[in-house]
Amino acid sequence: MTAIDTTVPSTIAPRRRRVGSTRGDRAVGIASHVVLGAWSLVVILPMIWTVIGSFKTTPEIFSSPFGLPANWNFDNYVNAWVKNNFGGMFLNTIIVVGVSLALVMVLGAMCAYVLARFSLPGSRVVYYLMLAGLTFPVFLAIVPLFFILQGMGLLNTLPGLIITYVAFALPFTVFFLFSFFKSLPYEIQEAAYVDGASEWRTFFQVMLPMARPGMAAIAIMNFLGLWNQFLLPISLNTNQDNYVLSQGMATFASAAGYQVDFGAMFAAVVITIVPVLVVYILFQRQLQGSVSQGTSR
Repeated sequence: MTAIDTTVPSTIAPRRRRVGSTRGDRAVGIASHVVLGAWSLVVILPMIWTVIGSFKTTPEIFSSPFGLPANWNFDNYVNAWVKNNFGGMFLNTIIVVGVSLALVMVLGAMCAYVLARFSLPGSRVVYYLMLAGLTFPVFLAIVPLFFILQGMGLLNTLPGLIITYVAFALPFTVFFLFSFFKSLPYEIQEAAYVDGASEWRTFFQVMLPMARPGMAAIAIMNFLGLWNQFLLPISLNTNQDNYVLSQGMATFASAAGYQVDFGAMFAAVVITIVPVLVVYILFQRQLQGSVSQGTSR
């Protein structure tokens, strides 16, 4: 006689659970896609409306806000770039954000590397102070920063903005890169020491390239934050020659009667957001890859 197979009930139950979980996954997936689709419309439609409005005149915007422009020309972009000095503001923004980003990445990587890889007296205190900097609201520091920069002779200057940007972006950079440097294998660092590499060479040629995913992610985040910074420049920079794009958008009004050229203003908005979109589109794969690698550690 053959033995009776008693494994049938154990194989049926998981199959039922799998069917139930599949239905639940489908429901969650459908709901997620519906929410994401609605959110995409909320974000994309105003951008499309702004781009179309940048080719209209002010009377056209008020008479037909959702219609197409009568003439597709770049007069509004020329007016925004030349007459409203958005060319100079764009250059100031490139200088401030570019220099600030370079300093933040170098200083933040060096600080995070030392705090993560070396046991120094007071290193934990420094790390917790960096974390405390993340909880400090920016608007509470405006008045002290004003007098500090005034005493240093850097008020209403681009170097003053650069120093301020670096100071506020540094804590998050150190916090983000700390885990990446902490997870790197110590054997590679010791092998570099055995080969005669100094601390500087070990950091720049061995350890820093291994943390490239984290560096790419934090560089994109810092670029977006610094490019869209508004409160700091509007409070610490009142010299019109040193205005950045966020200040230009806030003061987009003509001197005579504050009559706003809405067509040129929409063109200025497009000029402001295009660099951010380009940077994000070019580096979005690195951002997604770095986030996935960071969560897999």
